[in-house]
Amino acid sequence: MSADEILSRDFGTLAEVIAEYGLERGSHPALAEAGRQIDYAELNRLMDRIAAGLQRDCVAVGEAVAICASTSIEYAAVFLGILRAGAVAAPLAPSSTPDSLAMMLEDCGAKILFLDRGVAETVSPVAAKLSTKRVALDGSDAGETFTAWLAPEGVKPAPVQVSPDQGFNIIYSSGTTGAPKGIVQPHRMRWGQIGKGVYPAEAVTMISTPLYSNTTLVSFLPTLSNGGTVVLMPKFDAEQFLKLSAKHRATHAMLVPVQYRRLMQQPNFDAYDLSSYQVKYATSAPFSAELKAEVLRRWPGGLVEFYGMTEGGGSCMLLAHLHPDKLHTVGQPIPGHDIRLIDEDGQEVAQGEIGEIVGRSGAMMVGYHNKPEKTRESEWHSPEGLRYIRTGDVGRFDEDGFLTLMDRKKDMIISGGFNIYPSDLEAEIVQHPDVLEAAVVGVASDRWGETPVAFVALKPGHSAEAAALMRWVNERLGKTQRLADLKILEGLPRSHIGKVLKRDLRDGYVGKVELA
Repeated sequence: MSADEILSRDFGTLAEVIAEYGLERGSHPALAEAGRQIDYAELNRLMDRIAAGLQRDCVAVGEAVAICASTSIEYAAVFLGILRAGAVAAPLAPSSTPDSLAMMLEDCGAKILFLDRGVAETVSPVAAKLSTKRVALDGSDAGETFTAWLAPEGVKPAPVQVSPDQGFNIIYSSGTTGAPKGIVQPHRMRWGQIGKGVYPAEAVTMISTPLYSNTTLVSFLPTLSNGGTVVLMPKFDAEQFLKLSAKHRATHAMLVPVQYRRLMQQPNFDAYDLSSYQVKYATSAPFSAELKAEVLRRWPGGLVEFYGMTEGGGSCMLLAHLHPDKLHTVGQPIPGHDIRLIDEDGQEVAQGEIGEIVGRSGAMMVGYHNKPEKTRESEWHSPEGLRYIRTGDVGRFDEDGFLTLMDRKKDMIISGGFNIYPSDLEAEIVQHPDVLEAAVVGVASDRWGETPVAFVALKPGHSAEAAALMRWVNERLGKTQRLADLKILEGLPRSHIGKVLKRDLRDGYVGKVELA
């Protein structure tokens, strides 16, 4: 059966598709990184050796295998080899604390951890607690070397049967609001994402976000499922990204907004030949209308923004190049995705009103691993009894069905009985000519219950006094919205995918707010 025939089925697996590409387009580059690459024939053989090694080590179908390392060809191949063995990939963030890594390894129950020297150093304080077998992807002494661990050349793994609802991967939440939760995404969900042919067979996709992030996987996996080439960057660097894009004649990229901003700030951005680009994608964090407009103006090809969650549910898509008048929105629901807005009582709100966003589609998590109560909390059921995933985001649909995000529900500030949306204040602050970006959080106030405090990063080479900037902002805000304090920082704290860590700002705030 050809790869195209597999992709036309209601359900199949990525491992099957790549096996066919190993025959049909074996010499076509599959993975490239730092001056080296492997083709589909090589990738297919390597996946076989990895899967056979996992089976030799008694990893059963449906069991988790952990990966925690920097992005590399070996990392990508291991992820895919885990799938061929019928196991569940559990990619973990190397930036996690030792205790968090230990907790995630225990939670997923992995028998094997693929890692590198840097991660071995991170987990050293809790190494005594870990019984997981270690395999070093970088050839270091972090564990048994990858080449020694691999099954011999030519070995084929035992065939496995994978059901649509079996786990494909477990992605752990960032843990910014507590202990990380393992989001179990089934094969059915991933098949719905990779079999659409969005990425053509000749696609060359730049991957510059970590492979443990769903942001990355929704670009990485579809590229390979359609026979394209993935160019891996272990660490994002704006200049290097541009050089690699030009060298490889890149056609696609998935970037987070902060990366777009850094690229647009490159003094020699316009000197690079980016004419091969067909589409750039964005997701994971707020993407300002002004930055979208600049990308459209200066970078060839379309620009598509996705709004959704790792947990799945409903997603929106903005074809920015087709709707330049809607750049302030995240677009319309993707066909087949049902998105509704609900109030505090779980009732749907009227058209044009603000509500919490809930969504339903064929792409939905099974639940949080080993956390049934957290899973139930994440769900909303419609009057018809249908299951939706709660996003925790607040938004509003306009008359054309485009969704405008307000804020995270938990970030909304209730001050003196009034609802204050931080995004409204942030949008006003960044109008100041010296301001690059801003984040507003609510802090405790004896007088108001909560009151807004702003954290601001200035543009390179610009200066401003915090007190003067706060006066400028407050003159433009409504009485109930006015800032109680403003702090100027060198930069806002961010997660690995560019989300501003508001909890860090809130928890680290020191100041007086009662004088406002």
